[in-house]
Amino acid sequence: MFIVILIATVLTYVLPAGHYERTETDGQTVVDPSSFEFVDSSPVGLLEMFNSVHLGMIEGASIILFVFLFGGALGIMQATGALDSFIKFVSIRFGSKEKLFIPMMVLIFASLGTLIGSAEDALVYIAIIVPMTIALGFDALTGFAIVMLGTLATGFATGITNPFNVGVAQSIAELPIYSGMGLRIAVFGVYFIVTVLYIYFYAMKVKRSPELGEYGKYSRKTEAPTDKNFKISKRHRIALLILLLSFIGLIVGVIKLGWYISEIGGLFLFSAIMMGIISRVSANKMADGFISGARDMVPGALIIGFAYAIVVIVTSGGLLDTILYYSASLVEQLPPAINAVGMFIVQLFINFIVPSGSGQAGLTIPIMAPLADLIGVTRQTAVLAFQLGDGISNMIFPTSGVLLAGLALAGIPYTKWIKWVFPFFLIQVAVAVIFLMIAQSIQYGPF
Repeated sequence: MFIVILIATVLTYVLPAGHYERTETDGQTVVDPSSFEFVDSSPVGLLEMFNSVHLGMIEGASIILFVFLFGGALGIMQATGALDSFIKFVSIRFGSKEKLFIPMMVLIFASLGTLIGSAEDALVYIAIIVPMTIALGFDALTGFAIVMLGTLATGFATGITNPFNVGVAQSIAELPIYSGMGLRIAVFGVYFIVTVLYIYFYAMKVKRSPELGEYGKYSRKTEAPTDKNFKISKRHRIALLILLLSFIGLIVGVIKLGWYISEIGGLFLFSAIMMGIISRVSANKMADGFISGARDMVPGALIIGFAYAIVVIVTSGGLLDTILYYSASLVEQLPPAINAVGMFIVQLFINFIVPSGSGQAGLTIPIMAPLADLIGVTRQTAVLAFQLGDGISNMIFPTSGVLLAGLALAGIPYTKWIKWVFPFFLIQVAVAVIFLMIAQSIQYGPF
């Protein structure tokens, strides 16, 4: 991460600075595509480079504090023993039903991502699913992939009714909201199958040879519990019911009330305390659990701050708009048959410095939509290129706060994750290119 910060700093001395005028439209900041101009360079100095780490911590404070808060809430939940009982119970029931378990769980998380735009809120499931997959004879990477590849790479990227990428982008592009749903459903179906197969074949390899697995911060278990008479106690059942209700409340809050991570974090802290009271956990033990859980999140929280430091340097150095300007110019020069693919590649790399779906839509769609009109690509295709480029790159870029926070929760090193997920990423890119070429050939619309 620090090497990337160094490179970004050096680039502020090499590349010219540029600027687009921005306006506020319906609460969304968008750029004026005709307003680009080069401005005086503002290279980042040595002290400013180190200052950017602190500023990055401030920029990423909402996610960093959410990680700490949820880690503390998880520590309280674990102190109740209810989660361990649930994992043991489920592992007994699903011990020989892997063919059902993996696709069922991927479908659940993918549906949350594609329908309501789940992203940061998916983090709360990692601490439940990862121990469960280990108890079933898989590893931490299997559980992490079920949640994150399901939610982001399959769900958020395809965005059937995702308000945070498709909803914002179509609104800016002046398209009917959620129009063109048929092709997005087809993309979702293909991505779902690819994701399930990729995770399933890896999980089966780990089950056959447990030493090949990645277990993160969890202890390795080669066999699931076999006590067929095991039952969850009444207090633990009530505690788990509270947890279930909190998940339902999360979905309702996100869809109906516009909740974000502050409300989600508060909801799970409240649920954790209620679970502790029901399970007769003392106040001191709950406090110890909270501190222990938050302590486990420190490495991941710091990494998130460093990721945001990169964005701070690129922005303060005036490189963000310059990169966008040259990227749009490059797409304009491509052969007509692959213009949409060029847009996709641009969006893919822009996500490195603007990892927010709605933020990237506000930055790029005002430029890409009129550019699409000029080069014979429909605006709907331009939006598809944006959402696919934004969505699937969240699984590889270290500037993605959600990815890094999730890896911290599971205890999986970023380098090991990249080595495992990169072939999957290439498959997703290939599928995206195929669908974009189809979209361009059929003039995917309505316009």
